[in-house]
Amino acid sequence: MAFDPTILWRAPEVNPINHKARSIPGFNPLNVYGRVFTFSWLGFMIAFWSWYAFPPLLPITIAKDLKLKQTDVANSNIIALTATLLVRLVAGPMCDRFGPRYTFAGCLLAGSIPTALAGCVTNAKGLLALRFFIGILGGSFVPCQVWSTGFFDKNVVGTANALTGGLGNAGGGITYFLMPAVFDSLVARQHLTPHKAWRVAFIVPFIAIVVVAIGMIVCCPDTPTGKWADRHRAAEQSLNAHLNVDPVVDVPGAISVERRTASGSGSESRSDSDEKLRIDATGKAGAFGDHEAHLGEQEMLDTARGEIVAKPSFKEAMPVIFSLQTLVQGACYFNSFGAELAINSILGAYYVKNFPKLGQTGSGNWAAMFGLLNVVFRPLGGVVADFAYNRTHNLWVKKSLIHIYGVIAGAFLIAIGLKNSHHQSTMFGLVAGMAFFLEGGNGLNYALVPHVHPHANGIVSGVTGASGNLGGIIFAIIFRYNKTNYHRVIWIIGIISIAMNVAVSWIRPIPKKQIGGR
Repeated sequence: MAFDPTILWRAPEVNPINHKARSIPGFNPLNVYGRVFTFSWLGFMIAFWSWYAFPPLLPITIAKDLKLKQTDVANSNIIALTATLLVRLVAGPMCDRFGPRYTFAGCLLAGSIPTALAGCVTNAKGLLALRFFIGILGGSFVPCQVWSTGFFDKNVVGTANALTGGLGNAGGGITYFLMPAVFDSLVARQHLTPHKAWRVAFIVPFIAIVVVAIGMIVCCPDTPTGKWADRHRAAEQSLNAHLNVDPVVDVPGAISVERRTASGSGSESRSDSDEKLRIDATGKAGAFGDHEAHLGEQEMLDTARGEIVAKPSFKEAMPVIFSLQTLVQGACYFNSFGAELAINSILGAYYVKNFPKLGQTGSGNWAAMFGLLNVVFRPLGGVVADFAYNRTHNLWVKKSLIHIYGVIAGAFLIAIGLKNSHHQSTMFGLVAGMAFFLEGGNGLNYALVPHVHPHANGIVSGVTGASGNLGGIIFAIIFRYNKTNYHRVIWIIGIISIAMNVAVSWIRPIPKKQIGGR
């Protein structure tokens, strides 16, 4: 079937039970699905920009101004990831309880305050404290992915999550362009001293964060059906309207159904279990409309019973957190996103070491390419995952792709570390090849996350995201103790990536008896 470009802007078909879109109108912010998609990636991009605003200026300008040692710089990179790890663990359950939109905006607004206070730093201890609190912004990735998952159905959720994550991650590349550019402009045109210029530069991401956070609160809904608190009621009403059943809520977040007959006995079965039912893109059930989705009866029942996010309790959360399937997601993201974070922190300094003629701005521009490749490579991972799933309807295919990408990314990391090239074309080519599989692996990972324990998507997303930060912390610690031997740490990360992907490759993609998510 040929690709229809009009799906990029026209109102999408929607799932009749949860009202999730079955295409991505990313070029139409007037449509509610396109608007949420836009604010998801834009919010995370701005957050990532500010979260990583220090590394482009840190090795030379800030280090000289604050009289920092190499260990101070490394410690600040570690502390920034530590805060994000903690926030991501908390953000997952908060998304399930309060909804991803308010959690997202809360992360942005909380992280904007230390961003604005960056100019107050005068020493290494102040830098550590400030970067810890700016690390709150990194936690916004979890609500970004949960919000995206809540608006896009299983057939496109991998692409949607990969696009929002990839475009957002590009903020890690954009910051390498923007922060040196803002700094240079303040020095050259405003005639500020370097001491003042780098401090004033942080006001720019602060303004952007606040504007985007307010925008998502004012312009976007919690879910396709409205308020977060009403999501279960909306699913019950859809079941009642489409399947002629009486939904029964036994416990908070658990929907069961009873078949209704003309007399109300609840015993008669439906004569045509394959009947296809439709709903228009506004979320109103009824006659056939311009925007229609076709789902079978059993799929709608499974969607209502297993894929509506429930408020998490401690007792219910523990089995999800410690399940083998969540372990797989965490282990793979530990390596892919963890490596990306750690390498993104040192790549500018690594280029300065191997190619001193580039200088701070030149090395920063080349280091930015690593982050900017997320715009293409991470979404491509999600597209590959959705294509494979839609062709096979087999989640083992999605999972196998994660491990294949992880092993090949590890091989590239080993090659970069052992070669330690001082030829720009060789180095940049190897880094681009590594980015294809490393960043694509991130997209593949969050293409599988929505299928794993979908009733606790926030928890799984939070644990997975936090695992990525844990990997970043551990890899950053290894970088710290190897000082400027960046190449050595890179090949060590490659070996770890290959070993961990192989170790968890045998585990089933979802629990055997799981309802929904298939």
